[in-house]
Amino acid sequence: MRYILVLLFINMLFESYSQNYEKYFDEYGVKGSFMMLDLNNDKYLMVDSARCTQRFIPASTFKIPNSIIGLESGVINDEKFVIPWDGKSRRKDCDKDLSLKEAIKYSCVAYYQELARRVGEVKMKEMLGKFNYGNMDISGGIDMFWLEGGLRISQTEQIEFLKKMYRYELPVSKRSIDIVKNIIVLDSNENYIFRGKTGWGFQDGKNIGWLVGWLETGGNAYFYAINIESEKETESFAPSRRAISEKIFRDLGLMK
Repeated sequence: MRYILVLLFINMLFESYSQNYEKYFDEYGVKGSFMMLDLNNDKYLMVDSARCTQRFIPASTFKIPNSIIGLESGVINDEKFVIPWDGKSRRKDCDKDLSLKEAIKYSCVAYYQELARRVGEVKMKEMLGKFNYGNMDISGGIDMFWLEGGLRISQTEQIEFLKKMYRYELPVSKRSIDIVKNIIVLDSNENYIFRGKTGWGFQDGKNIGWLVGWLETGGNAYFYAINIESEKETESFAPSRRAISEKIFRDLGLMK
């Protein structure tokens, strides 16, 4: 509770700074919130600070910790580790044997469900506790708890987890972290590296969308988490997560 109050106080200082970004959510017809941590300066930017502390189902953003846990437990060896396709047709990009790198790129659920089954409930529960990941609730089935089960996490908690990952403060090997860092690069050029993972789930009758990660530029790291919701699935829902985030980073002069 003390941590949340500190974040809310920080946001009060930046409220006028962040209000202009609400227009981007309106542009895409979604309700949502955005949170960013400027690591070097220890400053937060938030759009709808109260919502940033609310917990939502993580959906495919859980592929980040799931990958780390799979590597650290020895269930998978590296980003090239292949899990065979089970033969069930879901989506063209996913209907084949996939490596870890491919599975996270195309966000293939079946790969990660099998990965979680191989990790098992005991190890999974143990690792989420060590990560202090959200509410650490794996009820609902070992291959469904982050999709339709009990796991919930807030934007503030997503950023804390990512910050620990970036700083190698999670109780896992540097090798496991580095592999996952490399497979979540969304874009890069001579000025920046943009890392992240999307998520799309359903909660309380609404579409819930995520994009979480960090932007490395100018010798600094900017951790971010955007969460959106909509009662209707529209064409703009999926792309809005990244589009809104990039618009904010460009307005801040961080993506060039």
